[in-house]
Amino acid sequence: MTTTVLPETTALFTERYVREAHQPSLSRLTPERMATSIRLLCCFTLVWSPIPLASNRPWAWTLLELLIALIFSLHLVSVCTGRSPWFTGRWQQLSLLPFVLVSGVLAAQLWSPSAWLTTVDPNQTEILWFKTLFYGLFAWLITSYFRSDSALKLLCYTVIASGVFQASYGAMLNLQGIELSPIFAVAEGNRARGSFVYQNHFANYLAMTLALGVGLLMAELSSRAMKWNWRKVSRTVLGSLLSSKILLRLALIIMMIGLVLSRSRMGNAAFFTALMLVSLYAIWFYKHKPALLKPLVISIFVVDLIVIGSLFGLEKLQQRYEETSFAAETRDDVVKDSLPIIADAPWLGHGGGSFYTVFPAYQPNHYHWFYDHAHNEYLQFAIELGVPVTLLLGVWLLWLLWLNLQTMRTKHNKLSRGIAFGCAVAIVHMLIHNLVDFNLQAPANALLFITLLCLSGIVFSRQDKQVTRSASAEV
Repeated sequence: MTTTVLPETTALFTERYVREAHQPSLSRLTPERMATSIRLLCCFTLVWSPIPLASNRPWAWTLLELLIALIFSLHLVSVCTGRSPWFTGRWQQLSLLPFVLVSGVLAAQLWSPSAWLTTVDPNQTEILWFKTLFYGLFAWLITSYFRSDSALKLLCYTVIASGVFQASYGAMLNLQGIELSPIFAVAEGNRARGSFVYQNHFANYLAMTLALGVGLLMAELSSRAMKWNWRKVSRTVLGSLLSSKILLRLALIIMMIGLVLSRSRMGNAAFFTALMLVSLYAIWFYKHKPALLKPLVISIFVVDLIVIGSLFGLEKLQQRYEETSFAAETRDDVVKDSLPIIADAPWLGHGGGSFYTVFPAYQPNHYHWFYDHAHNEYLQFAIELGVPVTLLLGVWLLWLLWLNLQTMRTKHNKLSRGIAFGCAVAIVHMLIHNLVDFNLQAPANALLFITLLCLSGIVFSRQDKQVTRSASAEV
């Protein structure tokens, strides 16, 4: 039996084939492919940002800004072609307001005709304005494209992989006693620093990746009550060894080794303090808390801090604590001597990035070191942007911390609760560590912290899909 093909039908198929063949390749991208491409590029950006000296050099942060601009251009194309909306909800618009606020203040300092609203260092203020702008664009991307469980896992595992790479690289150079890093020839000294120049920035970065890793591991644990008999325990341990949990636990151990080898006093103290505080909250208020929550936290303090720390130089870190002397330290003097700077311009500050320009005029003669940062983020923000903006940003951080605590207490989704736990630890750690350091001045650290803040809003605001069978929901 033969089939007759009408000439009209053949002409239609031919015309359609020719039309599709001459379409631009971008127009043939489905919304899913476009979104996947943007997600992968965002993940690459997070891995790349710490590699070139934490992107804390003009050429490095320029490359980072160009990369973010490229990804956001793809987002604009996706929006204009109807593949993506501008915003995913009002919560996203609210999450971007702090970036609009800081960008507006910096723009006013740069271009305001009023003499009382200006900056003492226009060049540094312009640099900070561009950084803030691109930080906001990256936050826009994160809050737009990382909302599903699969997307969130991709982002979290990317951050953990970056932390493992940095910890492995830093530990390898430190344990081998290499004096200069092989790529950028940075003096290594006796403290691990990964691809960072400043070891405290390295410790701060690892603390944030560790926090997210602990939260993700909690999300993988079962909430079923366990019967503590040898057969059940053996089966549970064997199942864990054959699952992805053991790889995640090994990743935490590697990052812990890097954190200890950094010899950062406040970096280590702030992380373990934050982990202890948030863990105590989780033990009392965590919804459907994992059966192994307490053993997990205890293992981190005992196995990681004591056993692994003793093998990789915990006694040297302890010696640094014992040798700490306020008479020898000058960072507290910097804080004290910087207070008059705030008093001279309390409302709108002296200009973004202007600390190292204005501080020498207030620096006394009994210490002569050059300080380009205040070693206290709260102080530096108040000096450069004014007290009201600093207070508003502080309220924003505390609000996001509260959202994480609410997510841990009320949400049914295990992944959301685990990510909220990690983000809460990271926020508390940053609130403590920033008392004595300037971690947000390194673009890699700032970008990662902004990502964790975005995750805090995402896991709280996204729809909580309740599983009808509670047993399957918590396994």
